[in-house]
Amino acid sequence: APRVAKHCEPGRFVIVKMDDLGERIPLTICDYDREAGTITIVVQIVGASTEKMSHLKAGDAFEDFVGPLGCPSELISKDIEQLKKMNIVFIAGTAPVYPQVKWMHEHGVDVDVIVGAKNKELIILEEEMKAVAGNLYITTDDGSYVRKGMGTDVLKDLVAEGKHYDLCVAIGPMIMMKFVCLLTKELGIPTIVSMNPIMVDGTGMCGACRLKVGDEIKFACVDGPEFDGHLVDF
Repeated sequence: APRVAKHCEPGRFVIVKMDDLGERIPLTICDYDREAGTITIVVQIVGASTEKMSHLKAGDAFEDFVGPLGCPSELISKDIEQLKKMNIVFIAGTAPVYPQVKWMHEHGVDVDVIVGAKNKELIILEEEMKAVAGNLYITTDDGSYVRKGMGTDVLKDLVAEGKHYDLCVAIGPMIMMKFVCLLTKELGIPTIVSMNPIMVDGTGMCGACRLKVGDEIKFACVDGPEFDGHLVDF
């Protein structure tokens, strides 16, 4: 996808459709190689379309592959020297935050990353994330790998141990982002969330991703996907 690879930035996404009968699925651009003209997407099998995707071989194609969509992460437009002075923590699954953490690393900004998953089998790209994160903390719901608990438990422990954060970026299921925001509001940590999960059309036409941010109505796909988590009405 050379045109997508040429123009994409961390935080943006693509919409893919397997075939005529497939639904449109928004997926974060996990990584990209401008020279090779490729992008990387990570898919978990949850339904018919993603099941079909799992059987694709080299040379196969999607019916539709549209992007890059959405706005880039606001972090990449900030002054690098200012970012270097900030203590930033990401709480997420690996795939959606890897491009942002990698971009930060390439620009000399070290960030902490808390990766949460249901179990050990769902922990992916661990070595890749270790290579670009300042500190990587892993937790699993069932305790099958590293420690048991949610990402919020890890953040609580880190703050209790004396860690100070100027910004939190939370990307994941809606319920996870909601509880991260409840915690960070209590801790006084500004928080950015990515509202990718509520998208359908991805181009601002269907209105399915309408949400309230403060006193304003926004569309996650064209105004986001990132918003101030403390202003989002979950």
